[in-house]
Amino acid sequence: MSPRGNVQSVFSYTVKILCKGNVNQWISKIIKTFFIVCVYFYSSPLIEKKIIITFTNRNQSNHHKIEMGRQNFVNIEGLDRQQLLYLIDMAKEFEAHPNRELLKGKVVATLFYEPSTRTRLSFETAANRLGARVIGFTDAKVSSVSKGETLKDTILMVSNYADAIVMRHYIEGAAQYASEVAPVPIINAGDGAHQHPSQCLLDLYTIYQTQGTLENLNIYLVGDLKYGRTVHSLIMAMRHFNPTFHFIAPKELAMPEEYKLYCKEHGIRFEEHEEFTPDVIAHADILYMTRVQKERFSDLMEYERVKNVYILRRDMLSQARPNMKILHPLPRVNEIVYDVDDSEHAYYIQQARNGLFAREAIFCHCLGISLEEVKADKTILE
Repeated sequence: MSPRGNVQSVFSYTVKILCKGNVNQWISKIIKTFFIVCVYFYSSPLIEKKIIITFTNRNQSNHHKIEMGRQNFVNIEGLDRQQLLYLIDMAKEFEAHPNRELLKGKVVATLFYEPSTRTRLSFETAANRLGARVIGFTDAKVSSVSKGETLKDTILMVSNYADAIVMRHYIEGAAQYASEVAPVPIINAGDGAHQHPSQCLLDLYTIYQTQGTLENLNIYLVGDLKYGRTVHSLIMAMRHFNPTFHFIAPKELAMPEEYKLYCKEHGIRFEEHEEFTPDVIAHADILYMTRVQKERFSDLMEYERVKNVYILRRDMLSQARPNMKILHPLPRVNEIVYDVDDSEHAYYIQQARNGLFAREAIFCHCLGISLEEVKADKTILE
């Protein structure tokens, strides 16, 4: 049944309930119906979930406080310019020497409520290359979540076994909520269409690596800007470096107003385009392509209308700047033709490789290991 059909069914059921009984019964049934509708919308995988989880117990007992020197990695906005450059420097150290024993004796849990290839494998590889052991699940259906265990209980249970938790979740705000209840660091590996801070750090590292700077760059974001959590994070991180953004998207997938307002509040220049031509992208330093995410659409007809709206072909690079690099958080579907892979501008495979070094830096950052300790590390394995 379509989402619209489901909603109509719930509405019809609601009307039938309200048409029976006296006033007191009617009021009681309104309350019951409200909860029925809430539970339906929360549990339906077909309805777009934009749940902002709020909570007040920030000053709970010490049981819920992270050990001194450790910290969460949930939202890129919480990092200032100096901290971002610090993490980039740390990632550079790990690119030179990725194999170490800095996390020997530690256990990292990876909880993936959504599918992942690069993010999960690079986090697990980062933990292994630093000497940690990895536990967790790649499908919530094989865990007690399938039996009805809440996110809070899952996080508290896994905290008993792990020194840090890497979590990807389909609900926006889930990582923030987990960080409020967990006694160990939470690392956000993507929460719905909200944020993807670890991808953002590897993007920053890649931009710095290819451009030699993060300052004063023309960054073109193409495709799914509505649901694309990677581009949302990138906007927030780049606020420190005076960028000019160009948002290229159809109206259905345009950058949400909240992020355009964020740009205005932080003095970030941006332009919007619907055309995707060689002339439009001629002045790009970074061309950041994105996949139209089928899993974010409640209306599959809408997805079919926009899925192939922007396709990058090699002949479109004829006017590109020599320094321009093409990035993509991957996976790609049809948005980059394979003949682009051999272009000097293509950099998305190297970008994915950088995920290993960025996530090694994130682990050290969250577990209280400083850049100075990384530089002085005697556990390097060649």
